[in-house]
Amino acid sequence: MKVLVCGGAGYIGSACTEYLIDNGHEAVVFDSLITGHENAVDPRADFVKGDLANRDLIIKLCQEEQFDAIMHFAAFSLVGESMKDPSKYFRNNIANGINLADAAVAGGVKTIVFSSTAATFGQPEESPITETTKQEPINPYGESKLCFEKILKWYNEIHGIKYVALRYFNACGATENFGEDHSPETHLIPLILQVAQGKREKIMIYGDDYATPDGTCVRDYIHILDLAQAHMLALDAPESGHYNLGTGAGLSVKEIIDAARAVTGHAIPSEVAPRRAGDPDRLIAGSERARKVLGWNPKFEDAKVIIESVWKWMQKYPDGYEKQ
Repeated sequence: MKVLVCGGAGYIGSACTEYLIDNGHEAVVFDSLITGHENAVDPRADFVKGDLANRDLIIKLCQEEQFDAIMHFAAFSLVGESMKDPSKYFRNNIANGINLADAAVAGGVKTIVFSSTAATFGQPEESPITETTKQEPINPYGESKLCFEKILKWYNEIHGIKYVALRYFNACGATENFGEDHSPETHLIPLILQVAQGKREKIMIYGDDYATPDGTCVRDYIHILDLAQAHMLALDAPESGHYNLGTGAGLSVKEIIDAARAVTGHAIPSEVAPRRAGDPDRLIAGSERARKVLGWNPKFEDAKVIIESVWKWMQKYPDGYEKQ
């Protein structure tokens, strides 16, 4: 297929672009580089610098290129920021998303794969989370993603565009060429490894009295290669719908830190701090439907394997993409 990867210069989008091309697809990356990096664009892909706010540009691109499918990774995704600036999130994640959906209509694109989020569920009452778990977002980020899922449902009904929304929690890991480089960095694994790099003195553990085996929060961590596999499989989904992606078990903060110590050989000092408001004990997504219907088969669920991939990439690019 010929696939437009919106947000293909970002963390997950870059890995998915690489995975698509490695598996025989053609990819065109569209990215504003507001949070992405031009060095994160696979050199085998065509690159178009642009913002989804530029409605005419994205419509023209879809009309000219005649894509078979679109993958959408171009949303803003910082929960804390969304609580301070909801307008930014609703404008980009919803209004600009509508521009992309309209471009799909104008260009005759038949499929949209939407990189959604398990944040659409808020603080769920059941674990693991299934596709039928009640969705009650607790921040504008989750709300904006849920809104766009609903918009895609109507574009499917009215315009016949098949959509697949993939919901997941913590993306992690790295490929040989592409890894995580955010500013500011907010994700646990790169923050831990920055201690091993000597860029931080210690890692903070926010609460060790949760109702989990070791007292620290448990979360789903999914390697970006497993996410890339799911997004590619979604291109051939039999029908429109939603799929949760998860391990069904999850890893605790302490388990991640211990694995990082084992991989790096660094002591990685840690310090326990008070809980952060709103952090649930455990957030785990069930993926039975994705495994059965899409044929998704994640291969990188071991904590050490995940961290080894990140550590290898960080040693290769110690200052991230900008210093390559």
